[in-house]
Parts: sequence; C-alpha cells; structure tokens
Amino acid sequence: MSSAPPTAHPRRWHTLGLLGLAQFMLILDVTVVAIALPHMRADLGLGRDALTWVVSAYTLTFGGLMLLGGRAADLFGPRRVVVAGLVVFTAASLVTGLATGAEMAIGGRIAQGVGAAMLSPAALSVVVRLFEGDERNRALGIWSALGAGGAAIGVLLGGLLTSGLGWSWVFLINVPIGVVVVVVLVRLLPPLPAWDSTGRLDVIGALLVTTSTGLVILGFIEAGDRGWTSGRTAVLVGAGIVGYGVLAGWLRRARHPLIDPALVSRRPVLAGTFVLFVATGLMVAVFFLGTFYLQGAAGHGPLTTGVLFLPVAVATMAGAQVAGRLVGRLGARVVGVTGLLVAAAGMLGPAVSLGTVTTVAAVSVGAAGLGALFVVASVAALSQVEPQHAGVASGILTTFHEIGASLGAAVMSGVAAASLVAGTESGFEQAYLVAAVVAAVAAIVTAALVPGRPAVSISSANPTATTQEVSS
Repeated sequence: MSSAPPTAHPRRWHTLGLLGLAQFMLILDVTVVAIALPHMRADLGLGRDALTWVVSAYTLTFGGLMLLGGRAADLFGPRRVVVAGLVVFTAASLVTGLATGAEMAIGGRIAQGVGAAMLSPAALSVVVRLFEGDERNRALGIWSALGAGGAAIGVLLGGLLTSGLGWSWVFLINVPIGVVVVVVLVRLLPPLPAWDSTGRLDVIGALLVTTSTGLVILGFIEAGDRGWTSGRTAVLVGAGIVGYGVLAGWLRRARHPLIDPALVSRRPVLAGTFVLFVATGLMVAVFFLGTFYLQGAAGHGPLTTGVLFLPVAVATMAGAQVAGRLVGRLGARVVGVTGLLVAAAGMLGPAVSLGTVTTVAAVSVGAAGLGALFVVASVAALSQVEPQHAGVASGILTTFHEIGASLGAAVMSGVAAASLVAGTESGFEQAYLVAAVVAAVAAIVTAALVPGRPAVSISSANPTATTQEVSS
C-alpha cells in the first residue's frame, strides 16, 4: 500500500465515512419508500397519482437538479454546498415523516430531492479533492460500495421500519443521523476553494429539464385514469416533448449550458445514457409493482415483502459483478444486449404466471440482467471520453439515472392503474408484460447504438463513473 502524500488531509478517512453515510441516506431513500407506499396510502388517503409522485418527485428533482448542484459546488466551494444540501435534506425528511396529507408528503419529497441534488455531487467533489493516487481509487471504491448497499438495504429496512415503528420512520430516521453528520462535518470539512468563480449557474436549463420531465410523468399518470389516447394525456406528454425541444435550443445558445450538447450527442455517451435510462426505469418499475402486488393482491405484510425483495437486490449486485468481469473481454454491446434479454425474460415470468414464488424468482432473474446494465452504461459512456470530460459525462449519466426512475414509476402506475386501485391481478400482468416488451425493444436499440469494439474494463475507466450508476 502506498504512503499518503505529505499534504493529505489528516482526517480524510473520517470525512469519507461521514460523507459516505450521507450518500447512503440519499440512495436509501429511492428504494426504502417502496415498502411504505401502501401504508402511506391508507393513513394519508393518497390516490394512485399521489403515490406515484411520492416516488417520482424525489427522483425527478434529484436528477433534474443534479448537474446544477455539481456546478454550484464548483462555483461556491463544495464545503458550503455539502452542508447546505444535508441541512435541506434532513429538514425535508422531517416534513415528509410528519406529513398529514398528499401536499405535505409530495412537497417534502421535492425538498428532499433538492437537498440530495446539492449534497451528492458536492460530496463526491470533496472525496476526489481529499484523496490522491491509489488512495483516491480506494476511497471511490468504498463510496460506490456504500451506494450499492443503500439500494439493497433499503427494501429490507423499509419493511422493518414500516412493520415496527410505522411508515413515517422511513423518513424520520434520516433526521437524527442528518443532524449528527451536519454537526460533525461543519467541524471536520476543510475550507476547500471553488474550482471556478467566473462561471454561472444554468438555472433555466435545470428548470427546463425538470419541468419537461414532470409534464411527461403527469401525462403517464393521467393515462391510467383517462386512457392512453385521451386528449389530456396527449397534451401533457406533447408539452413535455416540446419542453425538451426548447431545452435543446437553449443548451446550444447558452454561454454556460447545464449540459454540453456536443458531449451528449457523442455516440458512446448517448449509448450509455440510453442503457442507464432504460435499466433504471425497469428497476424502479420492479420495486413499484412488486410492493403493491405483494402487499395488496398477495396479502403479505411489509416485513415479509422486504425480505422477499432481498433476492432481487442480491441478484442486481451479482449481475453487476459478473458484468464487470465480462465487459472488458466481450465488449459493452454483447453484455448490454444479453442483460436486456435476460431482463425481458424475467419480466415475462409474472406476466404469464403471477404468484409470490414465481414473481420473486422470475424478477430476480430479470434483476440480474438489469444489474449488468448499470456497468455497461458506465463503461460505454466513459471508456472513450477524455479525462477532462469524465466528470461531466458521469453527471449526465446520473441525471438520466434519476429521470429514468421517475418515468419508470409513472409508466407502470399508468399501465397497472386498475390493479393499484382495486387490488386485482390483471393490471399487474399487463404492466410486467409492458416491462418485458420495453426490455426487448431496448435490446434491439442497444445492439445498434452501443459501440461494438471491446471496451476497457471498468477498473481502467474513470473511477467516478460507478459512484451513482452501479449504486441503484
């Protein structure tokens, strides 16, 4: 093991532990809420649309403002943004846990997403700046492992808390942890200077991407009630698409754009973004559909549901590990197409034979394929990106990671609307069938889009790439 540089911060490992704990909470809040949703519906009188927004509001705001948060860390210094983001996230968790209705719950989730979008990229910036050489690789490996653990543990912790203290503690547990971490970080974090004090925040770009995605999500939610061909659905989805067009025009003429259009349009980055977008959408669809089926139609309690989700979480991580070993030899295209076909086969299982055992077993198989896609996305997007663009490309991936999660919940909510309201099984079968078709079509697109030549192994790509993408 190489010795630390003489200028290394003496408490860098303690700082990493605290920042890792904060990041753990952010990732945890994507999956931990899934188990609590049926109980929130019963206690707060939430409708299907409100339940969908409880999931999507957090991931949408988190993803839509992620690049803005990273830019703020560059302009104002990561220390300020880390502390501010953690304060906002902790306060928002308190509000959400004390919610008495849909408006308070969704508002709290939006505020949680704002805090997460500030905290996550700024915390990663601190880690990168506190460590050098081999120590930086070790630190980033620990960071990635904490993120992956948050996604997996979230389903079990959600079941434990919901069945014990109640659904509100899914959010309230963040409060004491957040307060302690804030107090210690204020004393521990060094006053790291800003990277760039001459640039500007592209607030307009961030608002355009968040608003456009929100309109599309609302359109998908409305489709469950009014039909996929209704005028309201068409207007909302169409307005969202127009918003994306306005965003594209804005990014081309803005002096300090939120996303560099030239970088997004490069084939490797576009391919990795597409794969991650689909993978995350399908993964969130699995948790969203599963929690309502297992606790509604199948009649299981929250703790049992959390335990039943563990094979899915373990299979996801196992798929990522296998893909990490194979992608360097076979290339991102082969592993990506295979992962999507495995995912399609897994989603087809409950569409054909819906039951507790068959659903958990089949979805676990599909989750292994999805786990492989998180690695494929990182390698495809970052293996051919110049080092000076790796951080921006990673931020783009993370943004679409969260937006994919938002749309995945919205689409499945629209397809399975009847079953989510009445507890019947037909809607769940249709939703799993749609997920299988999406995976199969995505496999065809991936075969055409992802570069065919063998990519470098994930260990030789920029290490920051795996921080978020492999974690969920």
